[in-house]
Amino acid sequence: MRHINVLLAGLYLIGAAQPTASGAAEVRARAVIIPETKAVFGQVQSRTVVPARARIGGTVREIRISEGSEVKEGQVVAVIVDDKIALELAAAQAKIDALKSQLKNARIELERAQQLLQRGVTAQSRFDQAKTQFDVIVNQMAAAEADKSVIEQRAREGEVLAPATGRVLTVPVTEGTVLLPGEEIARIATGRYYLRLSLPERHAAEIVEGATVTIGQRGLSPTKSGSVETAREGRIAKVYPEIASGRVIADVEVSGIGDYFVNERTLVWIPVGKRKVIAVPTAAVRTRQGIDYIRIAIAQGEQDVPVILGETFSDSEEEPLVEVMTGLRDGDRVILP
Repeated sequence: MRHINVLLAGLYLIGAAQPTASGAAEVRARAVIIPETKAVFGQVQSRTVVPARARIGGTVREIRISEGSEVKEGQVVAVIVDDKIALELAAAQAKIDALKSQLKNARIELERAQQLLQRGVTAQSRFDQAKTQFDVIVNQMAAAEADKSVIEQRAREGEVLAPATGRVLTVPVTEGTVLLPGEEIARIATGRYYLRLSLPERHAAEIVEGATVTIGQRGLSPTKSGSVETAREGRIAKVYPEIASGRVIADVEVSGIGDYFVNERTLVWIPVGKRKVIAVPTAAVRTRQGIDYIRIAIAQGEQDVPVILGETFSDSEEEPLVEVMTGLRDGDRVILP
């Protein structure tokens, strides 16, 4: 575990091995201060989760995604149909057709009035009236075509688009569902994944931004998560100042966390304090009939002492070390095999 290694790098944990009268190597156990870690479960979260919403009301005709699908920004994820839009389009087209007929007649009347005016057999007011009628119908035609364009745009908005690139988390609707404008079609995780920790309030003082934590592999079982010795490193990116229900919330950034499961839990070992331990090389431990022993030198010679072992760690310049919880004292002469 790297954060333990850093603290141990400058400490004389165990004296240099010295040969005993029998020729075996001998070291002295020394009490040192190491970080105390707490194993908690962190939940995988996405930086941002955005909804894909319906832009019009209607009935869901088609859903083109499912939970877990990857989507690109602007991709059509569902189609909503409002049957009234088809009727409105038909009415708009009928109005345009009627105005086209009126426009054709108005153009003929205007051309006739212009010819009569040139011959001098009609008044200027008659020509002006025909031209005004023609202009009115032209403007009505433009307004009707604009109204039809608005209806066509509403029909196109029945296609629900992905607001950003990401992975679909939930699709709370099915085909045939009736929706109102603005209702949610899908939730899409679009941001970078990170771990969120929820720790007891008593550890608030020991949690700081930038601190290093160790993270197990994916999965809840110890066989899948691994041990603290084989865990990956992460960094506390943010500690939230508000304590809710006696819990401190912190975010941890870690590489290789994946991009599929959200709310997946994994083991995280986080430093919450320091403690004094007595440690010896793992080679000093002998196990007989399920009981661990360490041989020490005493005035009368050598003696095997039963011990209870704790955490195992290592220094980059030393062999693996094991914490001795009971059975040894600071300064005991440990005989290596």
